[in-house]
Amino acid sequence: MDKNISYAPTDGLSYDPTEEKYWNKEGLNKEIERTFEICHGCRMCFKYCDSFPSLFKFIDENHDGDVRKITAKETEQVMDECFQCKLCEVQCPYTERDNHEFKLDFPKLVHRYKAIRHKEKGASLRDKVLGDPDKAGKMARALPVILANTANRNKIHRYFFEKVVGVHRDKLLPDFAGETFEKWAEKNGKISSEGEVVLFQTCYVQNNEPEIGKDTVEVLEKNQVKVACSKGLECCGMPAWEHGDIETLQKRAKNNIEKLIPFVEKGAKVLAINPTCAMMLRREYPSLVELKDRANAEKLAAATMDPSEFLWSIRNEERFNTEVKSKPGEKISYHAPCHLRAQAVGFKGRDLIRKILGVIPATTMECCGHDGTYAMTVEGFEPSQRIGKKAFDGMKQEKSAEVWATDCPLAAIQFEQHAGVKPMHPMTILAKAYRGDDFK
Repeated sequence: MDKNISYAPTDGLSYDPTEEKYWNKEGLNKEIERTFEICHGCRMCFKYCDSFPSLFKFIDENHDGDVRKITAKETEQVMDECFQCKLCEVQCPYTERDNHEFKLDFPKLVHRYKAIRHKEKGASLRDKVLGDPDKAGKMARALPVILANTANRNKIHRYFFEKVVGVHRDKLLPDFAGETFEKWAEKNGKISSEGEVVLFQTCYVQNNEPEIGKDTVEVLEKNQVKVACSKGLECCGMPAWEHGDIETLQKRAKNNIEKLIPFVEKGAKVLAINPTCAMMLRREYPSLVELKDRANAEKLAAATMDPSEFLWSIRNEERFNTEVKSKPGEKISYHAPCHLRAQAVGFKGRDLIRKILGVIPATTMECCGHDGTYAMTVEGFEPSQRIGKKAFDGMKQEKSAEVWATDCPLAAIQFEQHAGVKPMHPMTILAKAYRGDDFK
């Protein structure tokens, strides 16, 4: 009988794409086998994405408990069902992050698998479309954006878009803005080479909802924070990276690092509005960028914060502003995004709402199921609803809540489509309160 599979790292362990062995398929397969065996024995992560239920089903029902018998096709299914919510890594007791001897990181293993596959097979049309949000925004603005937005709601267009590209015809897609956040910042004198903070507005705020960025600037300035905005920032690279495109990720990361490092070297904090982008800058860039960019990536990571996290850090200073002109009722339903949880910085948007507005947020910590571009795909649209149901139900439990909140704009779209309410970003809620706007 074959000896047991060791839980100890194999000689194929690598989570660093600059290492030669990272790209070695034999080494990858050794690590997949080891990781699957550990997960098989633990089973703590059965409730997140479909990767683990599928893995355990294959082991139990198809292979009588023998991980070695899992097929290449089954492995591919397990890898493709991971949508990088990171919650398994947050929950896992065996991680490299916690300096455990097993050095497990399931999401990074999936990234490695997809990177090798991308290197061998290239990107699909859908990967190219969904992996470049900035290009999509530019194309939409090349037309009157009303045409692009109307097309995204047109059933005939969406039918053909599904057949050609693979984006589900029923998925609610965000509208494109006629004017980018950067253009607004330039027109309003916000582009500067110096500031206490510099915004990384993210491609979503840049192209789809600039108002979130404007509200963030307004809230920070209400608290006497000198805000700088930069020209030329790009997508953080996560949409490309989730499909294994390390080359595009590194290119975009390099650009963003070069644009932001001058601010960091002057002592500024970098505030990334979307939790996914903050996670990329803070946790992923240092181990994914080219070696020559890593020193600066480390500096950028150390300086990166969520806007609410930064504002919370000055709550004991005299400039911290609690003088608001309106409030959104007595109750708020707050959703904690997965990628905010992955950064282990707490839920400062929720805490600010409680402290400044004096309202009591009811917190939902379940995954909403959107997870990057996963919910947009033909195969991911329906599972994303099932996975997100606990979050939808959780947000609805606080029946007296007049306002819903989440730090993640994509999660907001998921709630809007499947729960009937679009949550506001905490910065938007605070901006409305400072202005005295109506919340109804």
